[in-house]
Amino acid sequence: MEKTNEQLMAILKQFAIDEDMVSAVPFGNGHINDTLKVTNSKGEIKYILQRINHHIFTNVDMLQNNIFTVTSHIREKLVARGEQDVDRKVLTFIPAKDGKLYHFDGDSYWRVCLFIPRSKSFEEVTPQLSYEAGKAFGDFQTMLSDLPADALGETIPNFHNMEFRLKQFHDAVEANAAGRLEEVKDLVAEIEKRAKDMCIQEELYREGKLKKRTNHCDTKVNNIMFDEEGKVLCVIDLDTVMPGFVLSDIGDFIRTGANTGAEDDENLDNVEVNLEIFEAYTRGYMETAKAFLTPQEIKLLPYGGRLLTYMQTVRFLTDYINGDTYYKIHSPKHNLIRTKAQFKLLLSLEAHAPEMDGFMQTWL
Repeated sequence: MEKTNEQLMAILKQFAIDEDMVSAVPFGNGHINDTLKVTNSKGEIKYILQRINHHIFTNVDMLQNNIFTVTSHIREKLVARGEQDVDRKVLTFIPAKDGKLYHFDGDSYWRVCLFIPRSKSFEEVTPQLSYEAGKAFGDFQTMLSDLPADALGETIPNFHNMEFRLKQFHDAVEANAAGRLEEVKDLVAEIEKRAKDMCIQEELYREGKLKKRTNHCDTKVNNIMFDEEGKVLCVIDLDTVMPGFVLSDIGDFIRTGANTGAEDDENLDNVEVNLEIFEAYTRGYMETAKAFLTPQEIKLLPYGGRLLTYMQTVRFLTDYINGDTYYKIHSPKHNLIRTKAQFKLLLSLEAHAPEMDGFMQTWL
């Protein structure tokens, strides 16, 4: 249900804000939460108000505790470094008057954070921005690398767990709920052919050879705020920050940022891996993250790109076989188109695997 400005002002009054706010209007282009910028009586944008999508983030307590833990930890690190202007370099959330990190109005969950003045974000992916993004996410993980493994919960359980995604896939194939299995049997065979090799991280974890780290899990250029001069201020969109493997974060950037085509490109000739973007991001990432990474993790980073692309191929195909029950679609074959585009990217990543793996030798 849409809220009137009067209702939004009433919600804001539930937070520890000591000045009069007069308006809240939609801001940004996020797909999950509803985001609004809040203006005071002087016309200054002071806060960001968000309605949390509690259908996706079902445990709002955990979600907000995760974010508070992460931002507090980063703030301590920035202060210890002697950083200036800390409120522009880490998100600052305002508690509700009852002490909680959110307010529930009987219908929706809301949170408020400080607006970061004189900041901007970018949508395009260039080698220079990829390098800056790599540095930013590497520094983000470095600052959180000493956070205890049990400090955070999984806001979306099994989000990047390949064994879990394959179980969902196998259940979908067995049920064949939409009667589409015959149409995609070749793709199913390609998934099965790679299944064992794509579960390496879970196997290594069980063997004690791969650690769980604190991951962002949505490593896109537009999740970084820059200042007026194009220097990184901070990483934003912290809803999916949770324990996982470092392969997820570099892998998801390769899958999304280093793809020359669209995620749902119907012209598969457009879809290839952009090695310049991969190398720029990896260089930036290793500059800030190398100190806490193990040789095993460094060696596997390019594999992360193949893994996350395979995982997304599996997820799109699973949804298509199930009859499009998860992802929003814009045409009857949309999930199949997405599957084929992701698989084409996977083939490109596999073809370039020797040079991508070789690129990591510099840091081993």
